[in-house]
Amino acid sequence: MSTILIKGGTVVTAESERRADVLITGEKIAAVGPDLTAPDGARILDAGGAYVLPGGIDPHTHMELPFMGTKASEDFFTGTSAAAAGGTTSIIDFVIPGPGQSLLDAHATWMGWAEKAACDYSFHVAVTWWSEQVSHEMGVLAEQHGINSFKHFMAYKGAIMCDDEVLINSFMRARELGAICTLHCENGDLVYRLQEEVFNKGITGPEGHPASRPPWVEGEAANRGIRIAEAIGTPVYLVHNSCIQSLEAITRARLEGQIVFGEVLAQHLVIDDSVYRDPDWRTAAHYVMSPPFRPPEHQPALWRGLQSGMLQTTATDHCCFCTPQKAMGREDFRKIPNGTGGVEDRMSVMWEHGVRTGRISPSEFVALTSTNAARIFNIYPQKGAIEPGADADIVIWDPNLTRTISVETHHQNVDFNIFEGMECTGNAAVTISRGMVVWENGELKTERGRGRAIHRPCWAPYWETQRKRNALREPTPVAR
Repeated sequence: MSTILIKGGTVVTAESERRADVLITGEKIAAVGPDLTAPDGARILDAGGAYVLPGGIDPHTHMELPFMGTKASEDFFTGTSAAAAGGTTSIIDFVIPGPGQSLLDAHATWMGWAEKAACDYSFHVAVTWWSEQVSHEMGVLAEQHGINSFKHFMAYKGAIMCDDEVLINSFMRARELGAICTLHCENGDLVYRLQEEVFNKGITGPEGHPASRPPWVEGEAANRGIRIAEAIGTPVYLVHNSCIQSLEAITRARLEGQIVFGEVLAQHLVIDDSVYRDPDWRTAAHYVMSPPFRPPEHQPALWRGLQSGMLQTTATDHCCFCTPQKAMGREDFRKIPNGTGGVEDRMSVMWEHGVRTGRISPSEFVALTSTNAARIFNIYPQKGAIEPGADADIVIWDPNLTRTISVETHHQNVDFNIFEGMECTGNAAVTISRGMVVWENGELKTERGRGRAIHRPCWAPYWETQRKRNALREPTPVAR
C-alpha cells in the first residue's frame, strides 16, 4: 500500500484555509494536521507556497456521446486524462437513451464505454420518453446502480425532448425515489420554429445559432421546469445556465424557499456571442453549443449569481467535435454538432477570472469547482473534502504557475480550443486520484481503466438541509 505525505501547503476547503500536511495511505486520506511525520517508505511531496485542494468535480460532461449523426471525439480515457491535467479528478457524465430505448440497456452501454476511464466517474440518466417500464427502470437505477439524478431535455424537438407530461411523470417518480431532476432549459418548440424562421431568411452560418436560441427561450423553460417541480415537490438542478432570464427564475424560486440548484459553465462566464461573427466559418462553428454564448451583459450577472449563492456549481458540458464534424453544418447552422471542450481548462479559467480578480475567494473556488457538486449529488465527504477517510483526490495548486491555453499543448482530443490564447496564472502542479499521482511536472501519468464508478445514494442530506434553511425564510401566511 503506497503512502504519500504532502507537506508545507495551505489546505483549502469550502469552509476554511489552514497550513497543514496531508497524509495519504492507499486510496484514502489518513490524516490532516500540522507537522505530520512521514512513515518509512512514504513519498514526500513539497507543497510549500502552494494550495492543497480537493480534486475538482465536473458535474456535466459528455464523453463518446452519439449526437446529431456523429459521435463526440473525446472518449472516457482521453477525457478523464485531460481532466486530471487540469485538476479535475471526477466527472458526472450522461446516459442518454433514445426514445423508446430501455434506460437499463443504455446505462449498460455507457458503463461499458466508461471502463477505460482514468479517473472516477458517475452518470446522470436521461428520461427521454415515458412508460411504466421507464418508471420501473428509474427505480432499479436508483436502488441498484447508485443513480440519484435524472436528466430532462426541454430542447431538441423530434429527438430527445421531454414534453410537460413526461416531465410531470418523471418528477413524480423521482420524488418517490428521493432523486434529483436535472434540466436542460430551452423551449424546444420555440427553438424549432425560430430555427426555421432564421434559416428561411437566408442566415445559414453559425451566427444563426444564437439568433434561433435567444435568452428568453431559456428563461421560459427554466421558469416552467421550476414551477412544475414546485407543484410536485421535487428538487431540481438546472444545468448550464447562460443568461439573466434563467438566473432570475432560479433566484425567485430559491428566495421563495424552493430547493433549486443552478450550474454555470466556465465558458459562459468569459466568452460572449461575438465569437459567432468570426469571419472564419470554422472558428465560429466551434463555438456552437446549446445554450449558445450570450451578449456581454449576461456575464457579470452570472458571476453575481455565483457570488450570491444563487448558482452553486461550475461545469463544462464537455462535448468535443473536431472540425470535419462541425463541417456537417457547413450550409445549415442547424446541422452543426453542438458542443465545446473545456474539462481540462475549467479550474484554471475559474482561478484566473474568479480568484485572481477578487470575484471569489479560494474557499469559494473549492465550493464551486468541487464541494458543492459533491454535496448536491450526495458523494460528500467521499469526494469534495480533505479529511480523514475521504478519497485521496487532491490537487496541489500552484497560484503562480502560468500557462497559455492552446490546442497545441492541451490534452483534450479535439482540434480546437475555445479558450485559445488565454493566459491563466494558477494551475494544477500535481493531481492525485485516489492516492495515485496522475499529473506532475506537466506530465500525464494516468492509467487506462483505473477510474471507478461512483455510487450516489438517493435522499441527499444536503437537500434536507436546504429545505430546513429555506423554511426559516418562509413568510407567515396572511389570514383573509
